[in-house]
Amino acid sequence: MKLSHKLTILASFAMALMAVSPSAAQSYRLPGQHTQQHGDLIAGQHHSNMEVDNTTKYLEALFAEEEEPEFDIYTEGWESGFVNCYKNATVPQTAVIDVTKFCMPHPGYVTSPYGYRKRFRRMHKGIDLKANIGDTVRAAFDGKVRLTKYERRGYGYYVVVRHTNDLETVYGHLSKFLVEPDQYVRAGDPIALAGNTGRSFGSHLHFETRYMGYAINPAAIFDFANQTTHTDYYTFDKNTYQHARNFSPEANAAYAAQYRATHKVEYGNTKSTAASNSRSKGASTVVVRKGDSLSRIASRNGTSVAAICRLNGIKSSTKIRPGQKLRVR
Repeated sequence: MKLSHKLTILASFAMALMAVSPSAAQSYRLPGQHTQQHGDLIAGQHHSNMEVDNTTKYLEALFAEEEEPEFDIYTEGWESGFVNCYKNATVPQTAVIDVTKFCMPHPGYVTSPYGYRKRFRRMHKGIDLKANIGDTVRAAFDGKVRLTKYERRGYGYYVVVRHTNDLETVYGHLSKFLVEPDQYVRAGDPIALAGNTGRSFGSHLHFETRYMGYAINPAAIFDFANQTTHTDYYTFDKNTYQHARNFSPEANAAYAAQYRATHKVEYGNTKSTAASNSRSKGASTVVVRKGDSLSRIASRNGTSVAAICRLNGIKSSTKIRPGQKLRVR
């Protein structure tokens, strides 16, 4: 082979090597790495969306009776008379609240829980309880009535009670007031009749628990399936006040079935049942059943734990036993 021909081949080879620079080699590998990273990212996002979708579908199926959440009277339209008296107050990070002297506002089961409603893009800041028009609504704790008002777009006729334990409770969609502003009430006192007013498409009671304007998840304080409070003292915390405490959809479903069988009600029924009427006219003495607590007996007989304790000379912490007789009025 001639020297000139060899030099030509070597020159061509050298030019080919120079064309493949380090930066070019690196850029050749990047698309593969990027594709892998991008795939991992997409996979992670896909998994997260599936979890949210499944949870949303589960809740929507579980609470088929759920209605659109009410506007918040503490933040929306307050300048028009719906006064948030805590607007400029300094709220502590935590506070211990005594909830021993209580009464369930109504024995109905949960038809719509507390929490964010994706399809309405709004928080539901209370819990909806099954109630028929004309059912008695009772004060959850001792306190003074702060407001009795009407709100067309949301709560309908509603009552706000300021309690001696620093909580406030809100009762919405009422059909009739049984109290007036500045009236003092005790736990278990009738304050209103349930209804279907305001933004409501079926009779129920909208119930809220508030601490200095903060809408606490009522299921953090009350165990609605067992008609009692979780503990004697509730600890408010700005970081956790929206969380439920041991809320069990299965237990609520079982209680709902029991409630329907006992009261013979269906969703949309607009008449007060004979069972609910007779509850307020019941016997003056009851026999404790297995699994009963003072709160369950109080709720079942339309009275309060404090009243039962006064009548029987006992404390709210007193242990009761099956077969024991208690005065309830």
